[in-house]
Amino acid sequence: MIRRIPTTWLALDILGALFGLLITVPLSLAFSAGQMSFWLPDSQATFALVVVSLLVWGAVAISRLSPPVALILAWAGALLQMTAGLPPAPVDVAIFGVLFATSAWGTKQMLWLGGASAVGGGVIGGLYIGLLQYDFGTITASAPIEMRLLLLSVTMGLTIVLSLALAWGAGLLWRLVRQSRANREAQQRAETAAAEEQERVRIARDMHDIVAHSLAVVIAQSDGARYAAAAKPELAQEALVTIAQTARSALSDVRMLLTQLRHRQGDGPQPTLADLEALFAQVRQAGVEPRVTVDPMPPAEPPGAIQLAVYRILQEALTNAIRHGGGEVDVRLSWWADRVDVAVRNRIPPSKQATPGVPPTHTGGHGVIGMRERAQLVGGSLTVQHEPAWFTVRATLPIGPSAN
Repeated sequence: MIRRIPTTWLALDILGALFGLLITVPLSLAFSAGQMSFWLPDSQATFALVVVSLLVWGAVAISRLSPPVALILAWAGALLQMTAGLPPAPVDVAIFGVLFATSAWGTKQMLWLGGASAVGGGVIGGLYIGLLQYDFGTITASAPIEMRLLLLSVTMGLTIVLSLALAWGAGLLWRLVRQSRANREAQQRAETAAAEEQERVRIARDMHDIVAHSLAVVIAQSDGARYAAAAKPELAQEALVTIAQTARSALSDVRMLLTQLRHRQGDGPQPTLADLEALFAQVRQAGVEPRVTVDPMPPAEPPGAIQLAVYRILQEALTNAIRHGGGEVDVRLSWWADRVDVAVRNRIPPSKQATPGVPPTHTGGHGVIGMRERAQLVGGSLTVQHEPAWFTVRATLPIGPSAN
């Protein structure tokens, strides 16, 4: 029954209704100066007119706050007006505002009740005006009362129904505009939330790639430095330098990702094919010598998204090779005109090799999920194959419109 609306709108509605009341009441009194009512004395008719005006304009004042109460007050004013025998007056324009409110701000039930009131009120009003305007002294045998009254009532009824329906339809149009605006805003919020979620997933995936790879290199170098510290101190020194460089690079990348997350800035510099040699160098420093084959070579500069996907997939696959592999890694890149094929194959040490009937201990975990998402983001696919002694990652990435 009561809607929550801003106090400003309620104050404006009350002021507008008060202004309409002060304008239409004097006009109604002047308009009906010749005959205030068809069966009441002028004093009583004037009082009835004032009460009717208060009812209908009071309905306008609360029409946005409570369309049901406003419709009830408008019907009460109209029925009192007909009961008192008052002719149509300027105060009746308030009914248009009430019907507008029922369709613009009311519930679905109020929407249809307002439409029914426009039709029903028009029919009743037409019949009432027809009775008021009919001259009973002109009854003849050729023009019976029923036919003349019917024609006059139908004419007036159609006019009133069309006028009331116009106000109700204007409210319905405004209702549709508001719903369309709300739907558009909801769609924009959903798209923004989806974009933010995708950005969070991307940052989490990048964080995993950076941290996992860097820690794998650091752990491998730390283990090597620990064993070489006594026998070959110079190797330990080199390992410490590699650890420091890897940690600094990872810290820089993590800071960049956190800056993007905090300020929602655009993407920072992303790895490209030119950074692959540095990646392979880090893997070699961790004690794993990758055998890299590029055949055929890229026919042209690949799209940036493809370069990033290739780098991240190789980074994660080589990280898995450092953590779980046995030291042998084969990397193959095949650049074709419409796609690039990536394959990383690393040997599994005997202690981690799967036995028949026992699930493999090296399955890739979140790293495989991240690599697969990388491939899917550019329209490609990625599969893993776990053999008794080898773990293979294969990806196919299209080079075309889907990769941009």
